[in-house]
Amino acid sequence: MATASTDVTTPQGPVGSKTGWVFLSITRITIGFYFFWAFIDKLFGLGFSTCRLEDGSVQVLCDNAWLSGSRITEGYLGSSSGPLADFFATLGGYAWTDWAFMIGLCGIGLALILGIGTRIGMWSGVAMLAMMWVSHAWPGAGGNTTNPFVDDHIIMIVAIIGIVLVELRYQAVGLGGWWRRLDIVQKQPWLI
Repeated sequence: MATASTDVTTPQGPVGSKTGWVFLSITRITIGFYFFWAFIDKLFGLGFSTCRLEDGSVQVLCDNAWLSGSRITEGYLGSSSGPLADFFATLGGYAWTDWAFMIGLCGIGLALILGIGTRIGMWSGVAMLAMMWVSHAWPGAGGNTTNPFVDDHIIMIVAIIGIVLVELRYQAVGLGGWWRRLDIVQKQPWLI
């Protein structure tokens, strides 16, 4: 009597174009750098969104830098629009919001750049980007000016989810392969 084989073969490497996989990883790293740079700029005031003076010069560690005691989320959340504007403006008044935002920027950025802890980084990034979108992207109420619904927050949400879920099996660039082989990650797959 013949028995049906239930063995499933899994690919040992990437399926499709290796160059495509590399660019998928580069996109993850680029989005990670987007988060991490925002953290560094707000921490020290490097003049991109923080500490640029009216004449265009940059004063590192100006009064708007987080290390100088500035309230990082107060201005952004204070400019919220739409039906939840008051809720977000109130959040911007609390110091814990700055801590959560800065730890989130750093953690999400490093997870995506390094390719480790990407599942946590993905969900954290989705939550942060969704809150930023909801706080400013209401049609006709300010925020997004080129499309009434889709802006860079939504595009990054979709990209992060797609990249992280696809790279759970194979990562062309990053420390994900090494990370997944660690005993603790083997026992706790949510750490992937």
